[in-house]
Amino acid sequence: MTGIVPSLELKDRLNRFRFQMDADHPGWDVAIFLGRINLYYFTGTMQDGMLVVPRKSDAIFWVRRSYERALAESQFPIIRQMGSFRDAAGTLVPCPGTVYLETEIVPLALFQRLQRAFPFSSAQSLDRQVARCRATKSAYELALMEQAGSIHQRVLEELVPEILSDGMSEAELCAELYRVMIREGHDGVTRFGMFGTEVVLGQIGFGESSIYPSYFNGPGSCYGMCPAVPLVGSRTRTLRNGDLVFLDTGCSCSGYNTDKTMTYMFGRALPDEAIASHDECVKIQDSIAALLRPGAIPSEIYSATMAGLDPVFRQDFMGFSNRQVNFLGHSIGLQIDETPVLAQGFDEPLEAGMVFAVEPKRGIRDVGMVGIENTFVVTPHGGRSITGHHHGLLPVY
Repeated sequence: MTGIVPSLELKDRLNRFRFQMDADHPGWDVAIFLGRINLYYFTGTMQDGMLVVPRKSDAIFWVRRSYERALAESQFPIIRQMGSFRDAAGTLVPCPGTVYLETEIVPLALFQRLQRAFPFSSAQSLDRQVARCRATKSAYELALMEQAGSIHQRVLEELVPEILSDGMSEAELCAELYRVMIREGHDGVTRFGMFGTEVVLGQIGFGESSIYPSYFNGPGSCYGMCPAVPLVGSRTRTLRNGDLVFLDTGCSCSGYNTDKTMTYMFGRALPDEAIASHDECVKIQDSIAALLRPGAIPSEIYSATMAGLDPVFRQDFMGFSNRQVNFLGHSIGLQIDETPVLAQGFDEPLEAGMVFAVEPKRGIRDVGMVGIENTFVVTPHGGRSITGHHHGLLPVY
């Protein structure tokens, strides 16, 4: 079977998590993981179950469904079958008074069921500790992200111009783009951690659709299918001569994502103002990438970049009108929206092997969202793009 995460990789991840817990919570007794993404990160398989990590004894991966698949896919050392949480609770006697959980994602009903089996009195968060572990990628993880980036580059820089055709709708472009990306090796899933976020490929918008108000926490947008599905793309907004085409998509390989935005000029060139703003966004991306070195502080990169912008340009930067976002880029890995973020409040220094999607963009009235985004690995020499180097506004005439 392909895609098996090596046992040494899993061991290193769990050891780093234990080290982080020891540093932040000396005396912790047990951590319990229930979220599918973290279960995959630590066990190499995405099953219905839970991972119990005691401080002083071996971790056990308890699986409800499918136990057989977990055994086939995972090299985690101890995997046991369970029918309910009580099967696992019997091995943790006495139960500690405090357990550490993924408080960002565990719903109240699930928490209450867990507490009936494990009679702990309080719970604390382990989200920050596991996020730190996941932020720095191993050579194994980087290799998968580079595969995703290569697919991303080929599809958006080489194949999309062959797909675009006069009169096609945003929804039709999304469907065709999805087919092509799957053919090229994309997993077919773009995962976010943000609560309630649903995404098929990303933001796909023609012209003014790309600056339409959006529930999504990003600078770009699209009309979407309908109020119940404000994504995918409109069935009625069709591609016309002179349109800006805005594609902000994810691509994944064995669960690991890259994030890339490409823009295209369909039929004829955009107005000079839009081209000038786009070129400025490319310069901003390149200057930020040069700063992605070990020891750099994300909040300082953000502050220095924003302070250097012309006040006029800053209007409609990172979102159109009053819909601006307060970041310039974000970490990425098993999910698109990981931490740290290039924003205020992220003051811990970068490490080699961290990966950031850098996305300076600017909305232009009656034109759409110009700008760029690529995925960069933090290195001693600055950010190394793994999704290509094309500057965007690719002409399709």
